[in-house]
Amino acid sequence: MSETLLLVDDEEDIRRFLGLFLADLGYVVHAAANGEEALAVLDEVDPSIVLTDIKMPVMDGLELLKRIKARNPDIEVVMISGHGDMDLAISCLQNDAADFVTKPINHDILDAALKRIDEKLAMRRELRQYTQNLEKLVREKSSRVVELERQLAAGQMAETMCQAISGLSADLGEGTGYFNEMPCFVAVHNASLEVVATNQLYKDRLGDMVGRHSWEVYAGQALRGFTGPIWKTFETGKGQRCRETMLCKNGNELPVMVHTSPIAATNGKVELVLEMAVDVSEIKRLQEELRVTQQKYMDLFDATPCYIAVRDREGTVVANNHRFVEDFGEGVGRACHDVFAHRSEPCPDCPAALTFADGEPHYHETVVTTRDCRQRNVLISTAAIRNAAGEVVEVMEMSADITSIRELQSHLTSLGLMLGSISHGVKGMLTALEGAVYRVESGLRRGDIPRSQAAAEAVRTLVGRVRALVLNVLYYAKSRELAPETVDVAAFAASMAQTVAPKAAREGVALETAIGADLGEMAVDAVNLQAALVNILENAVDACVADTAKPAHRIAFRISREGRTLVFDIEDNGMGMDQETREKAFTLFFSSKGLRGTGLGLFIANDMVVKHGGSIALASEPGVGTHFSVRIPETPPAPAEAVREAATS
Repeated sequence: MSETLLLVDDEEDIRRFLGLFLADLGYVVHAAANGEEALAVLDEVDPSIVLTDIKMPVMDGLELLKRIKARNPDIEVVMISGHGDMDLAISCLQNDAADFVTKPINHDILDAALKRIDEKLAMRRELRQYTQNLEKLVREKSSRVVELERQLAAGQMAETMCQAISGLSADLGEGTGYFNEMPCFVAVHNASLEVVATNQLYKDRLGDMVGRHSWEVYAGQALRGFTGPIWKTFETGKGQRCRETMLCKNGNELPVMVHTSPIAATNGKVELVLEMAVDVSEIKRLQEELRVTQQKYMDLFDATPCYIAVRDREGTVVANNHRFVEDFGEGVGRACHDVFAHRSEPCPDCPAALTFADGEPHYHETVVTTRDCRQRNVLISTAAIRNAAGEVVEVMEMSADITSIRELQSHLTSLGLMLGSISHGVKGMLTALEGAVYRVESGLRRGDIPRSQAAAEAVRTLVGRVRALVLNVLYYAKSRELAPETVDVAAFAASMAQTVAPKAAREGVALETAIGADLGEMAVDAVNLQAALVNILENAVDACVADTAKPAHRIAFRISREGRTLVFDIEDNGMGMDQETREKAFTLFFSSKGLRGTGLGLFIANDMVVKHGGSIALASEPGVGTHFSVRIPETPPAPAEAVREAATS
């Protein structure tokens, strides 16, 4: 018998070529371009099988599956998808799809799936035919019983029913008829828990069990015969349904679904039990394949050597991999901007938000903070996760740790940024130098010695500035050791205050300097360390200028000694920093000043302090102010020790 098959796909080429393949397999093929057209054709051709794509216009395949099952649950539906989405496959199977095939379609896999469906349809028809004949037999027997009740006395009627039941048992034992044609294992048991009849399939697969105990065919139940489904049916008088394992005659175990029905005499006592067992090994195999596939994807998800987080439209993390949990803790149920950046609001350049908006992948490089307060440079790439309708429901963020790459690039990159940022300064100094040289030459031509000497002093000062600038460039282009010299701490601190005082006065910020007594001397690379500390002082001035909420601003610059350590405290009442800014303050390229900052200042300052064997502690609150506490030992460490301290800082 040729099965009628309805092929549904919005691509005409697929309908044409796949239709030819299905016709070669012997199916009567009808085609439709979408779900609505398929529903119209469904009533006309009455197919037993529907083969449908999932992603289609007008009505998708998943909605078509639900509509078909609502109309006729007996129609077997095979789903086709070009995405291979495991959640989508599970959703289809939950809605009673017969199978799930991915594009490009493998004809062997499709052929095997259709053969399983053909066998299932054939079994269903045979079972329906058997049920109809059994109902007919019951109706005939019932009519006969009614007729006998009219003719015979109660005793004669009981005797006749017993004879009829015995006759039914004898009929079932014959080698012909519907009993032997049943596509499942069928057996009849008596009240002594003995098998009195089986069908041919039962004999072929399980062996000749007639005359043996009812429980012997079940695996592991030889010693517990009075707890099986046959005994329970005799005991309760009700049919049983359970999963069991039967033993084939070759010794293999076979998973089955067992249904039992009681056959009672006229006195209501169960005289026989009809047992039907269906082989479910194929279902179990498919379930195991699904479990293995799911586990494989989960292992791949956890083994990926980058941070993976899946988030919804509200920014909540719904899944994360093992690497993510190791460095950031369990993120499921938390906002991604809280986990990654410790922000209370979504990140302004969030790539996941862009992917939700346009469905396209996006890339973004940023700095994140681990739960043990380490800063990591990461490159984030996003990918959309869609539902059956093609809508973006979640976004997967994959963050590759590129910290080591950025560390290797830091010196060269900082040199490039420094050259760009100081180019105008160099040009200005050269212009001033040319002017000073002209003044020297002019003074010499006129014989004006004081004028020439003053101009020569200006030349010397400008040359010193150019020299210092070149040394800084060389310092960041190629690492070099410190050049310590012994300085008077009080004079060193006073020089820094004098350097920053004009800028503070110009901006209306009060600079309060407190230099402690008996500070003594310290051995430092004076030029570079002073530049680092001046940078922090100038940042304090900028923070005060940026804060418009307070009427007056001040900076407290205090220097004190704690044993062999000099402490430089710089405290302002400016705009302050939030947690994200505090955590990234010493990160290369990070700046809270927008276009006015290069992201080099505090990074360079921290690097110089660490090379001196010191440390910088930062405390700040938005709207309150910021406090830097710089601790420098009076003698710098040996070069090897400084390298170790820098590596662990």
